[in-house]
Amino acid sequence: MVRRLVSIFSREISGVHNAAYLLGIFAFLSQCLALVRDKLLAHQFGAGQTLDIYYASFRIPDLIFATVASLVSISVLIPFLAKAFEKDAEKGEAHTKQLIDTLFSGYMLLMIIVSMCAFLFMPYLSKFVMPGLEGSVYDEFIKLSRILLLQPIALGISSLLGSLTQVTRRFFLYALSPLFYNAAIIAGIMYLAPSLGLVGIIWGVVIGAVLHFAIQLPYISSINLLPAFTLHIRWKEFIEVITLSLPRTLTLSLFSLELIFITLYASYMQEGSIAIFNLALNLQSVPFAIIGVSYSLAAFPTLSKLFSSGDKEKFLEHVEVAARHIIFWALPITALFIVLRAQIVRVILGSGSFNWDDTRLTAACLALFTISLIAQSLELLFVRAYYAAGNTKKPLIINVIFSVLTIVLPGIFIVLWKALPTFGYFIEVLFKVQDIPGAVVLALPLGFSIGTVCNAVVLWLAFRRSFKGALDNAVKTLFQAFSGAVVAGFVAYLTLGAMLRFVDTETTVGIFTQGFVAGIVGILAAVGVLSLLRNPELREIMAIIPRRIFKEKNVISE
Repeated sequence: MVRRLVSIFSREISGVHNAAYLLGIFAFLSQCLALVRDKLLAHQFGAGQTLDIYYASFRIPDLIFATVASLVSISVLIPFLAKAFEKDAEKGEAHTKQLIDTLFSGYMLLMIIVSMCAFLFMPYLSKFVMPGLEGSVYDEFIKLSRILLLQPIALGISSLLGSLTQVTRRFFLYALSPLFYNAAIIAGIMYLAPSLGLVGIIWGVVIGAVLHFAIQLPYISSINLLPAFTLHIRWKEFIEVITLSLPRTLTLSLFSLELIFITLYASYMQEGSIAIFNLALNLQSVPFAIIGVSYSLAAFPTLSKLFSSGDKEKFLEHVEVAARHIIFWALPITALFIVLRAQIVRVILGSGSFNWDDTRLTAACLALFTISLIAQSLELLFVRAYYAAGNTKKPLIINVIFSVLTIVLPGIFIVLWKALPTFGYFIEVLFKVQDIPGAVVLALPLGFSIGTVCNAVVLWLAFRRSFKGALDNAVKTLFQAFSGAVVAGFVAYLTLGAMLRFVDTETTVGIFTQGFVAGIVGILAAVGVLSLLRNPELREIMAIIPRRIFKEKNVISE
């Protein structure tokens, strides 16, 4: 029975689109669990100090994960593992196993040292993240942050194992990990929190991180590549991996630094601001995970293989295909999220301790975050394309510059909000929150989105300059998808108003029905526009959907 399950979960998935849609489906399922998680948190605690502490306690552990665990990340290891498998095939040597043991041992030594230092200095580090905390609340924050230091260790191991499952194209198995992670957190909220409080939820997070890598162990063991700790570390190879991954590690750590500074800004605002920012960010992460993360993950192994084999034309073709499909999906979804933001937040989060003011502020933050959805998705794709091409310096330099901008802009907008009341009032009226205290929290997603959009635009231009002729057809898709998005948003907005005569917006069912119908009508309108424009992405998707992922290896030309 166990072997049968392993064989089902470890099936090879061929083709970028097949892998992308598989990852997208599982990303959607994972994000559904994440929404259930956030629903339970918002219902139980509301947007207040308790939820502020919960989200802020992740900041230091997440930074450690970005700076240390990313040294053995999928984006860096896949090219190394691909070469190791080739050596094994040619010479019959166990080069891959030796490489895995070296990386695992070096990573564990480094992570244990860093985690121990963070554990000891957490009282000082916590003052930078949440400077206003005192007394028992401050002590609880330190305790939660220390427990969460176990999470980056487990997720780093999962990243190492995930490199093996991806390089062998076992995307189905890799996609299961987030489901177990979020399910464990939900279990922590439901069964541990009533007796242990926030500590119970944090232990649920740690258990979820362990399950994140444990689900991959049976398959890794079946191919005899289960990592083993060794003192005979091949330092030359380990240093080679570290040297290559260092720019990427710095790139990843920039996002964690951005969140630390944004959390710092929010800590000086009204209680609940950190919670509202994070809840809106998590809602926006649903389409980002389904679109941006899925396509970039699915494309990366193929891009690495094509570039290393010298097939530059196919490499650029794959990047363009992924970019076109990201644009195709992201723009209409952006328009619908902006129009339906209130319905989305009310249905998902609006119950229990999460009141109407919390809902409106979170909806406004969600709209501002969603503006940068396409930018976040394309940024991830371009960075991975650069990594596949062996160029880690250029995306690092660009990301450093614009991460500084993303950190500075929220602070500037906060100052403008207070110094120029007209500026703040304009944003508040635009998103219909002018009568709610604490609306200055909108300065945080506004600064984040502007910085992210600028970053993506420069990466796009830089990629075209690095690879002549790249992304030429993506501009056409951008125009067509934008046209579809405008029509989808406008039609959805009109439908919302028309539905007021048929549904009771005082109930969750009524709100859901109103938003669902408006969304469906908006999508149909977008499909109509894209059909008139003879959009090639729409034709490709209509060809893929009826077919079964596991039966068709190449649905369309790659």
